[in-house]
Amino acid sequence: MTSPLDNGRFRARLRNREFTVGVFAGLGSPLAAEVAAASGVDWVLVDCEHGAAGDDVVYPTVVATGAYGVPTLVRVESAERIRIGRALDAGAAGVMIPRVTSASEVRDAVRHFDYPSAGDRGVATYNRAARWGLDPHALEGERPAAAIIQIETAGALAEVAQIATTPGVDLLFVGPLDLSFALGVPRQFDHPDFIDALERVVQATKDSGIPAGILAANVEAARRYREFGFEFIALSSDSVLLSTAIHTSLTELGRNPTP
Repeated sequence: MTSPLDNGRFRARLRNREFTVGVFAGLGSPLAAEVAAASGVDWVLVDCEHGAAGDDVVYPTVVATGAYGVPTLVRVESAERIRIGRALDAGAAGVMIPRVTSASEVRDAVRHFDYPSAGDRGVATYNRAARWGLDPHALEGERPAAAIIQIETAGALAEVAQIATTPGVDLLFVGPLDLSFALGVPRQFDHPDFIDALERVVQATKDSGIPAGILAANVEAARRYREFGFEFIALSSDSVLLSTAIHTSLTELGRNPTP
């Protein structure tokens, strides 16, 4: 039987340290996410923190990308139990947690991924994750969804080694803009302090045996981060890729697209 559920395949790829490339889906459009999946990305991440998406977008997006065998990840707004649980119930293959400031916060957040007694995720079967009640065994065994922790605050960077070794954490993901602002070097991605921070994140993941991820603004940045040691790269977002393509095409036609 075919299913939009990833059933742990994405998490296994992270554990195998496979290099993957995906895109942030911020337009709040399952169709846009489907276009990205059809284009050959390894994953699509629905952004509920900065994007236009909510729960109503997550559910159909999992189906739209799953039809192409592409898992849907979700960046929630906060590490609250209910936010993580709703994304998991919708069938997300992984959940990204933004704005953490300490290893203790991460330990609390990771508990929300697991059912009792390992964690405190709310237990229900009438959702996609349990195949609408047809798969009660979904409540048993190892969780299939990946826990992705963002390193983008000064506090998280200070405790990055402890965060990387927190049981249940599958990936550390750098938000370059937030991290550069936290370091006092806004948008200076070649600043020594920013480069040092990236090195600390990558080294922490190497030491703990999990991959490091980052958001790349373009292909050139993605190549640079790949050489740096990042194994999970978000190649911009659907909105930026669309606006850039339109802007470039208008420019090539001799139009001045600047308002």
